[in-house]
Amino acid sequence: MDASSYERICLCALNTIFGYNPMAGLALIEGLGSGAAAFALEPAELRGLLRGYPVHASRMDGRALEAAASQLEDMAARGAAFVSVADDCYPELLRECPDRPIGLYVCGASPPEILFSKKPVIAIVGTRDISPYGRKWCRRIVEALSCTEEKPLITSGLAYGTDIAAHMHALDLGLPTIAVMATGIDSVYPASHRGAARRIVRGEGCAVITDYPPGTEPIPINFIRRNRIIAGMSSAVILIESRIKGGGMTTARLADGYSRPVYALPGRTDDERSQGCNRLIGEKTAEIFTDADDLVLRLGLHASARAPERSAAERLRVRYHRTLSEPKIEAVSKVYAAIEASAGISPDSICRQTGLAWPEVAECSSILENDGLISVDLLQRCSTTGKPF
Repeated sequence: MDASSYERICLCALNTIFGYNPMAGLALIEGLGSGAAAFALEPAELRGLLRGYPVHASRMDGRALEAAASQLEDMAARGAAFVSVADDCYPELLRECPDRPIGLYVCGASPPEILFSKKPVIAIVGTRDISPYGRKWCRRIVEALSCTEEKPLITSGLAYGTDIAAHMHALDLGLPTIAVMATGIDSVYPASHRGAARRIVRGEGCAVITDYPPGTEPIPINFIRRNRIIAGMSSAVILIESRIKGGGMTTARLADGYSRPVYALPGRTDDERSQGCNRLIGEKTAEIFTDADDLVLRLGLHASARAPERSAAERLRVRYHRTLSEPKIEAVSKVYAAIEASAGISPDSICRQTGLAWPEVAECSSILENDGLISVDLLQRCSTTGKPF
């Protein structure tokens, strides 16, 4: 085995051993000059250097190296890679952070040296129970970012709500995206996002990454720690919606601590999902934004010529041309247009505005609701969701 392969095994082992204490592991590697040097120490020397971490010292043996070698073999078979702090392709901005991980497990269609060379990287984070207001703004922001010369990479955490919306909007609009997971590279959480993860892994310049070794299950602390990678690798963080406490708030505060600019979407003072954003704006931790194009300029990006946006009727025709008849597509378009124009509209009002009979309005509304394009509350009031189509 050559020296570089052995060093990779050592660093992979140290990443597992010092996973929750990366700063101690990094200090050991930097002090000795390499991961291999750490494993070459006599047990007594090692215990002396790691006085505050006796459990970590006890785990630094041949078994740890064997497990790491097996990990690397298994990942290679899965098409995944391990990128360590010793690699030139380690994310540049993340390298600046004192609590950066010793290594990252990466799975994507593009090699790490291509994947992590993309600049800038913009994080879009927020609440898991995103509102139609937040969903609309998430789409609007990603759309504006997709119309820039730089075509930034979008990163988020693959969670429900804002995270998955940001990832999917990015893919739909031709931007690369990286999902930072709180589990091992061999596991996707939530399970309902496995299809989305597969789509990300197949995308050019896209990947799922994590600093947790294979086999790591989702536990609460992992989600909190995961956010330091999202904040650390990003040149800016955009917070869509957040309660006073939440993962999005943690990411925003971490980004501020790393001297990254934070932007927050303001909302109603009585809406819990906007109270976190409003607080960060009030504290001057985050800058307020109310216009997506202005936000692009403040991010230092340059707008390119926008393609003319297709109307909702045109987009619905593209979506349903294989499954619905032309008259039915026209009826669905009329119903969607009425709902888009008046959030919270009732079926009776839709009938009056479109001239369609109640059964046809009910059928069209059901189609749109099943596809997630509208939401219907307990009083049968209809609103668009902002989901792209």
